[in-house]
Amino acid sequence: MNRTTLSLIGAATALAAVTGVAALTGGSSDDADSAAKAATRLPVQRSTLLCPTPSSSEVSSTTYTAYTPKRDGVDAKDGTAELLPAQNPADDVTDPGDDGGKGDKNGKGDKKGGQASPGGDKPVLPLKEPGKPVTTDQDSEGAPALIGTADGRFAPGWTVQQTTTIDAGSGRGILGTACTAPDTDFWFPGVSTDRNRQDFVHLTNPDDAAAEVDLKLYGPSGRLKPSTDESITVPPRSTVPVLLSTLTDQRAASASLRVTARTGRIGAAVQAVDQKAGSDWLPASAVPSTSVAIPGLPKDATSARLVVFAPGADDADLKVRLAGPNNSITPAGHESLHVKSGMTTAIDLGDVTKGEPGSLLLTPEGGDGPATPVVAGLQVTRGKGSDQETAFIPATGAIERSATAADNRTKGSTLSLVAPGATAKVRITASAGAGGGSPVSKTYEVKGGTTQALEPPRPASGKGPYAVTVERLSGGPVHASRMLALPQDGVPMFTIQPLPDDRGMVAVPEAGQDLSLLNDD
Repeated sequence: MNRTTLSLIGAATALAAVTGVAALTGGSSDDADSAAKAATRLPVQRSTLLCPTPSSSEVSSTTYTAYTPKRDGVDAKDGTAELLPAQNPADDVTDPGDDGGKGDKNGKGDKKGGQASPGGDKPVLPLKEPGKPVTTDQDSEGAPALIGTADGRFAPGWTVQQTTTIDAGSGRGILGTACTAPDTDFWFPGVSTDRNRQDFVHLTNPDDAAAEVDLKLYGPSGRLKPSTDESITVPPRSTVPVLLSTLTDQRAASASLRVTARTGRIGAAVQAVDQKAGSDWLPASAVPSTSVAIPGLPKDATSARLVVFAPGADDADLKVRLAGPNNSITPAGHESLHVKSGMTTAIDLGDVTKGEPGSLLLTPEGGDGPATPVVAGLQVTRGKGSDQETAFIPATGAIERSATAADNRTKGSTLSLVAPGATAKVRITASAGAGGGSPVSKTYEVKGGTTQALEPPRPASGKGPYAVTVERLSGGPVHASRMLALPQDGVPMFTIQPLPDDRGMVAVPEAGQDLSLLNDD
């Protein structure tokens, strides 16, 4: 997923990796305040990204685009950024791009790990310099999941986009996903165990020890009763796909999936295949929050289905607003939404955008008690009948400093920005193209309570895919997403990726004591 929730141990490790220095401080609040004030922001020194297995369809192809933006204050020292194939479990699990979609008798890989066939060792998409993307195309059939690392000058803001085109069959469509950082906890509101859907969660373990993962599904009446063991073992540096409908005998058109790593860490991505409306990757929601922004509803959306889950002990009462180009309105008939604790709530908003681009904003309804955090996602459909295509937009965290979407084309890219509160000022930079050219930057103002959907700038004399970076310069929070539309044979194929902050810079408190001065006695 595009945000990372660090444990205390993980946070300490990250700081040590960035600074090479540990700090010892006292326990008083004054000391803590002083340390916070003394914190400086430094570029991260190492990044990890995980790309899921794209598809096994014989009529599919995948484009990978990798990019690291140039940053002020980053040393121009050596570094690397590359991806390597993950191992594949020995069990032959049919991918959702195939018509079978059944896998083994449990619909998933060997839960005990079993034997794994080794992945290759040829690096994919190694970067040569920040500021210039690299790209490659390959047939998706047999393409592995990828495990990537970047360090030194390539680590801050490193991003990889995976875009797959499936030309025919039940999974036909454009499937796009930004490769995600490993984590221990993911929420996927909007998954389904319905008979006309095949949803696979792909679990990828980047580390040298096995990861133990729990999968839990929640429907409109609460937890879906498991029909099999929901615990999965993901072998070291391997990937395991799990068909969600094999975890329970209960059918739910809209459900929420929680993925939790009890040991280790993993990347999790859900590939959703609708028998009528095509397929796409379903990104993880931002961490549970009392206020939610879902940016980037296309102006020509023919339907939108909102899915919300309250993971805590309390129900949530939410106001629903649609932030359009000029102001925020309340969708008719959907002024508020009550979400029961531990239950998934879904509402159909129809063609809510009415020909104008927009974003959904969910805020507490009010009342005497504290607001309840929720996770949320939106399924969006363009087109009608046999010529419709679907994509998913999750609740997306705000851009604190910058965020990047790779694999933009000369035509078809739309960037959506929403400022839920105060007006925000942003700078948007198009990188050089993978085949050359020069970067171009433009500055925009996003008025509070509105959505600005725009065609991003293009590189001067650029050729090939390019990256777009959004930097928040001033004002209130801003949330963003990118739509890539690649119509084919009358089908409005498209995919939407959220743009959370890239976390390329971290706040590092000033060291209270240099541990290098301490001896081993």
